[in-house]
Amino acid sequence: MENTSTPTHCPYCALQCGMNITPLPQGGVEVTERADFPVNRGALCGKGRTAAEVLSPAVRLTTPLVREGGRLVEASWPEALDRIAGRLAATRERYGPDAVGVFGGGGLTNEKAYALGKFARVVLGTSQIDYNGRFCMSSAAAAGTKAFGLDRGLPFPLEDIPRTGCVILVGSNLAETMPPSLRFFTELRENGGTLIVVDPRRTRTAEQADLHLAPRPGTDLALALGLLHLVVAEGRTDEEYIRERTTGWEEARAAAMAHWPEYVERITGVPVPLLREAVRMFCEPEAAMVLTARGPEQQSKGTDTVGAWINLCLATGRAGRPLSGYGCLTGQGNGQGGREHGQKADQLPGYRKLDDPAARRHVAGVWGVDPDSLPGPGRSAYELLDALGGDVRALLLMGSNPVVSAPRAAHVEGRLRSLDFLAVADVVLSETAELADVVLPVTQWAEETGTTTSLEGRVLLRRRAVAPPPGVHSDLYVLHELAGRLGVEKGFPTDPEEVFGELRRASAGGPADYSGITYRRLAEENGVFWPCPEEPAGTTQADGGKPAGTTRADGGEPAGTAEAGGGEPDRGALPGDAAGADAAPPAVAHPGTPRLFLDRFATPDGRARFVAVAHRATAEEPDAEYPLLLTTGRVVAQYQSGAQTRRVAELNAAAPGPFVELHPRLAARLGAADGDPLAVVSRRGRAVAPARITDTIRPDTVFMPFHWPGEGRANTLTNPALDPTSRMPEFKSCAVRVEVVPRS
Repeated sequence: MENTSTPTHCPYCALQCGMNITPLPQGGVEVTERADFPVNRGALCGKGRTAAEVLSPAVRLTTPLVREGGRLVEASWPEALDRIAGRLAATRERYGPDAVGVFGGGGLTNEKAYALGKFARVVLGTSQIDYNGRFCMSSAAAAGTKAFGLDRGLPFPLEDIPRTGCVILVGSNLAETMPPSLRFFTELRENGGTLIVVDPRRTRTAEQADLHLAPRPGTDLALALGLLHLVVAEGRTDEEYIRERTTGWEEARAAAMAHWPEYVERITGVPVPLLREAVRMFCEPEAAMVLTARGPEQQSKGTDTVGAWINLCLATGRAGRPLSGYGCLTGQGNGQGGREHGQKADQLPGYRKLDDPAARRHVAGVWGVDPDSLPGPGRSAYELLDALGGDVRALLLMGSNPVVSAPRAAHVEGRLRSLDFLAVADVVLSETAELADVVLPVTQWAEETGTTTSLEGRVLLRRRAVAPPPGVHSDLYVLHELAGRLGVEKGFPTDPEEVFGELRRASAGGPADYSGITYRRLAEENGVFWPCPEEPAGTTQADGGKPAGTTRADGGEPAGTAEAGGGEPDRGALPGDAAGADAAPPAVAHPGTPRLFLDRFATPDGRARFVAVAHRATAEEPDAEYPLLLTTGRVVAQYQSGAQTRRVAELNAAAPGPFVELHPRLAARLGAADGDPLAVVSRRGRAVAPARITDTIRPDTVFMPFHWPGEGRANTLTNPALDPTSRMPEFKSCAVRVEVVPRS
């Protein structure tokens, strides 16, 4: 009997590359390329190729663990679940519902993220829920919502990139963080387009660029304002576009004009001639794009920084037009969907705002609860972690490893240790799980069916390809069992398609409208771009009844303004719900929306908003005691906190541990040789790792990857100063000193 391959998607980054999974006769599975998926077209990076290694029972959790006498010991599922439910109930009864916190992850499927948010608000009644995606692209989300009225990572598919004229790539080393995407930028240059990379380091990505701008960390805002100043001074603005499709230009222009080129050179270190060349390259083609990633976003002024890059697009007419626009390269596998459906402290499913009465009515109607029973917005991710052991006494954590990934990580580790009770559901025994009172082993990508939403806003179906080890259950099972033990017998099914059916109803009419998406469509169409509202059969034209890229959710109201709970009857079961999954689909379905904003922006008047911003210093500038800047990032062979990739031999061989990257001039000043142990010290702690000397970094800057725990943990050093809007910590810049550690 031949083994059957199952088409699915990679468990790692937001590209969600297509792959096939085939069980092997001798045991284990084989991962092979899947050429039919347009994002990776058969290419896989090393992480994707080796993803099946983490399925092995030898490296992952296979039984619940409970803490006895200071040690984690094996336990049965009923014992572990009873203990969690009992401790959560006792904490809530003694201290109130907000004494129980919930922390999720950007790797959870849409179904899990949706169920987790519902569990927090309906079963626990707590406002204290957020997720690690807050550390990913929250600044870009906030800026995009301000400017366009809607946040979706990319408002166009990746396949548009090779056909534009110029791309400014800000703070992304995608050659290492999402290698299969590099082909789109290679094709851009082969087609005669140009690539500008903005990064303090000459990364593998910057090596591919036609122009590399290397600003001092934390000065991306000044750089964007300086470019906009030159656009105005050189008469390169698109006045007709500004007049017809935007508001707020006068204030934004005045703010930019205060950032003249020589001033910006002094702040950023980028020479004026390079600023002028960047403006020429960006403005001369008919179409152009700006794409940001964690570099400009993980700052205490990240929202303003992204807003300044959006202003550059708007002033030159490069948003809401074919092959042009601003986009964000989402990091985590489901970082986009994870925040759309209720894990985030201030949001309800469908990307609805938790403090919007109409949104509360609609979602409460789907959930069958009183809208007034839903708690209000809670703390953001770092603020929630900082409150552990104080106002928040117990925590349920799923799919995150903040001991390694959070800023000021030693402090966060201490807060986790101070909890009265910590329960963790994860695939592996992460550094955070090691601190828990109860650990639950849960299924992972190839062992379960569910949906994710890629950086393009493309909703995808991951299919179960293999059975999990005996004794391993899904997160949906965990929430179902805990809800029942806490007195809520209904509303938490374990079938992911049934959960997705409810998610569709909850999202209907919201900005991220999934109501027209079914598992069948996802399987047949290789994914569907949201918004995709459900429409009566036969009423939708081939283009959805409106131009491709519209942001109108229902043909009558801008996305997010038509609330089913605000006067519409309950939509009831939708085609593709679990009960009707085999029913015939509508004769004509909404095609989804691969390209946003082509006819109007998702604001009440359809116009994009300029936001006037001005440069300001980072939260922590160098001084005599801490004279250097630290910036952090990833390497190609590891992923995020490394909880899974550090368990893969091939990846560990390629990237065995942390390092400190520094310029030869700085190394000479310190008397450091390549491989010498260096201590990097900030106001929050000390990390030690070997020196890696290279001229690809600025002399005033050092770099550390953040994948490792222990003495080389980069996030021991990072600054939790928060952006006032997005609540994003300032991972990308903090003041440090570097010392050579004597060899013992």
